[in-house]
Amino acid sequence: METSGTTRIEETVSLPVEGMSCASCVGRVERALKAVPGVASASVNLATERAEVTLSEPIERVSLVRAIERAGYMVPGYVPGPLEGSSETDGAEERRAAADRALRRDLLLAVALTLPSVALDMGTHLFPAFHHLVVRGVGLQLSWWIQFALTTAVLIGPGQRFFRTGIPALLRRAPDMSSLVAVGTTAAYAFSVVATFAPSLLPEGTVHVYYEAAALIVTLILFGRFLEARAKGRTSEAIKRLIGLQPKTARVRRGRRVVEIAVANVSPGDLVEVRPGERVPVDGEVVEGGSFIDESMITGEPVPVEKRPGARVVGGTINQTGAFAFRATAVGGQTVLAQIIRMVEQAQGSKLPVQAVVDKVTMWFVPAVMAAAGITFVAWLVWGPEPALTFGLVNAVAVLIVACPCSMGLATPTSIMVGTGRGAELGVLFRKGEALQLLQEAKVVAVDKTGTLTEGRPALTDLEVADGFDRVEVLAKIAAVENNSEHPIARAIVDAAGGLSLPVVEGFESVTGFGVAARVGDTRVAIGADRYMKRLGLDPSAFADVARRLGDEGKTPLYAAIDGRLACILAVADSIKESTPRAIAALHALGLKVAMITGDSRRTAEAIARRLGIDEVVAEVLPRARWRRSAG
Repeated sequence: METSGTTRIEETVSLPVEGMSCASCVGRVERALKAVPGVASASVNLATERAEVTLSEPIERVSLVRAIERAGYMVPGYVPGPLEGSSETDGAEERRAAADRALRRDLLLAVALTLPSVALDMGTHLFPAFHHLVVRGVGLQLSWWIQFALTTAVLIGPGQRFFRTGIPALLRRAPDMSSLVAVGTTAAYAFSVVATFAPSLLPEGTVHVYYEAAALIVTLILFGRFLEARAKGRTSEAIKRLIGLQPKTARVRRGRRVVEIAVANVSPGDLVEVRPGERVPVDGEVVEGGSFIDESMITGEPVPVEKRPGARVVGGTINQTGAFAFRATAVGGQTVLAQIIRMVEQAQGSKLPVQAVVDKVTMWFVPAVMAAAGITFVAWLVWGPEPALTFGLVNAVAVLIVACPCSMGLATPTSIMVGTGRGAELGVLFRKGEALQLLQEAKVVAVDKTGTLTEGRPALTDLEVADGFDRVEVLAKIAAVENNSEHPIARAIVDAAGGLSLPVVEGFESVTGFGVAARVGDTRVAIGADRYMKRLGLDPSAFADVARRLGDEGKTPLYAAIDGRLACILAVADSIKESTPRAIAALHALGLKVAMITGDSRRTAEAIARRLGIDEVVAEVLPRARWRRSAG
């Protein structure tokens, strides 16, 4: 940003944060980071457990880490050193997997220990026969001792995570959700221990145990965190798939040799070779050879794009049948694929406008709950019936326990994670999380044609021959010629003739902008648009009616001439997906208009729009200009 003739460059740093359990934690970490000199802003996301820090001036990373630690939280995998950027260390994934395994283990153990305790206590209340069975068979006192043992195991085993973080937070006068769990379960457990081993200390008629409540709340909170971890895991799978698009190695020229090295070791300026069927390892510019490349992961266009010397290639895209060499121009975090991954991560970690309101409410939630529990205790103690102390304690504990699952603080960030992650799985990338909230205001849905409304794979749809020609023989000769071309239309024609025996071709030539020609046996075959036929001195008007029909159907006609005679008219088109009409009907049912943006001719685009009931058409638009038209 520019101010008073000077330029201030802002850098964004992303840090993982462990130990947060509610929006109160989020507020404390944000305030701690904002207090560090040189920090312009800080945004912490509870669901992704990450802090996005914008710096107004260069500072050491250790300053940010210490601020987080002073607030009572941890930055996993931190190694003292210079500020390097915005990525977690290599062991972050292993730490997360280990934490998930520990959480699952604790949950299973808690369930195994809690169920008998709940059965012994709640079962006796729900089923009188079971109560009599326990009293006669086990005895009430022994039943309490069993519950004591089971609940103690739950609290010192699976439940210790709440005490490990909740009690220190309470001592810092910064209680969080773990503090609520720790205080609530301790109160219920302590009261039950007194009732079990020193019942004389309690007023007559108040000797009851609440072991099952203490154990059950730990188990339920663990179950909630387990579900949250699963949601995070499913979301991170989308990013893992994006990362998996990049090859692990690259074939790089070193002098006169070609060596295979790790992609991380490729440097800008290296000459990299790509063989047929391989993925392009990094971004670069073609210097030798040529091919068609599937760039659908970047552009959404499933039709392969021709690449010749001077053309740019993108890491992660798939080479088709040709071979080429290119000079690396962007590697590592500078590639287009790396930027897409960062964009998805930032969208998952971003906050919706509504989240600001939620955070303000939930930031005060824990202190308010504890205050409410205190007021409840005092109110019962002053105005409650005898035994007032017991009633006050029981009801104060009830307030703490009921308030434990702080769903408000997790609902919005988790929904962003799941929404953006599911979108990435389906090929829909959100640049910002705010887009999810803004979708409710959408009135028009703009879609690309190729690969969205259509299959994205050209196929031979029509072939009509002139009098005196055999259809099978003509198709075999045309396919034999096109078999020498890498163009997607040529591949579609060859695929259509898959069951035929193709004759030998000689003297293949490609006439740029017109078509292709070759000798097939003792005949000369030429294939191309109507302008090519006219260039050869042939009149394509014999197929005028068929050409008009194909045009009305949104197809572009091609012609073939054999030995100087117009032999046939054919059309290769991208078929409409079977699900497209239903999808458009569903959008219309939601009250949305559908607009199609395509690079096709207006006549072709309008023909498709009529078939599908599309409301608006924007045709003949170059790929780079499509986002501007959709934004307008």
